[in-house]
Amino acid sequence: MDEREDQIIARMRRMYEAFNRGEFDRVMEMAHPDIELVRAGGLAPIKGAAAVRAWMEPDAFEKQETEPLDFTVNGDKVLVHARTRNRGAGSGIELENEGFQLWTLGADDLVVRHEFFTADRKAEALRAAGIADG
Repeated sequence: MDEREDQIIARMRRMYEAFNRGEFDRVMEMAHPDIELVRAGGLAPIKGAAAVRAWMEPDAFEKQETEPLDFTVNGDKVLVHARTRNRGAGSGIELENEGFQLWTLGADDLVVRHEFFTADRKAEALRAAGIADG
C-alpha cells in the first residue's frame, strides 16, 4: 500500500468514527458540496451536501453505527466492507447487517459519490470499484 492509500484509509476511518459519534457536520467536511448518495434497494439517490447531511440524522433509529471491516483503494474509489448496527427508536429492536460502501473521491479527495451495496451484491460492488471479482 502506498502513502496516498494509507492517508485515504486513515481519513475514511476518521469519517466513520465521527459518524458513529453523531458528529455529522464533521463527516460532511469530507464531502463535496455536490455529493450524490446512492442508496441500496433502488431507492432514489440523495443529491447535495445539505440533503445528505439531513439524511444522516437518526429518525427511525436511536442508535446507528458502522464498523469498517476492510478497505480497498483503487484510484479514486474506496470500497469498504462494513458492518452496520442500528437500534430502533421506541421499539429497541436491534439490527445488524454487512454490506459494501463505495466511495468515489474527487478533487482534494472529497467524496463526490457514496454508494451502498447489500452483501449479496458483492460482485456488483467490486465491478463498480474497478476491482476484479475473484
